[in-house]
Amino acid sequence: MRVSKRTDYALRALFTLVEHHGGAPIPIRELARRNDVPKRFLEQIMLALKSQGWVASAAGIRGGYFLAKGPEKITLGEVVRHFDGILAPIDCVSVTGYVRCSQESVCRFRRVFFDARNYVANLMDQSTLAEVAKGSPLTKKELTSGFNEFTGGEGI
Repeated sequence: MRVSKRTDYALRALFTLVEHHGGAPIPIRELARRNDVPKRFLEQIMLALKSQGWVASAAGIRGGYFLAKGPEKITLGEVVRHFDGILAPIDCVSVTGYVRCSQESVCRFRRVFFDARNYVANLMDQSTLAEVAKGSPLTKKELTSGFNEFTGGEGI
């Protein structure tokens, strides 16, 4: 699974709003600056987030964006699906983006992708913005530990 820039930027903005939940609205210019996102692109993303009822905006000199829902009520799965659609790694294991493959009746690796789809979907659907915000950023050491012994880290 690979998320788009749109989803990446949406999540960056949402987590900034989570950090300031209950505080003053954050202007779009400030959201763009803090998250290293082009302002014009972020404006479109914020409108999409607003249409889902996840964020709201206030006009005026002290205006900006804020969470419209509590961060415990928004999941990563919802956000990723809204912007990128399916979470399945291949089309033949997708529920909503299913495309039949000529090898389905004999394919052995399809089950692994099916299990990966279920694991990722469950993890994303159980991960609320509030829970994820409590965690710490992933370190380079964590990212690379354990994989060299299996694959040399290539292709991961």
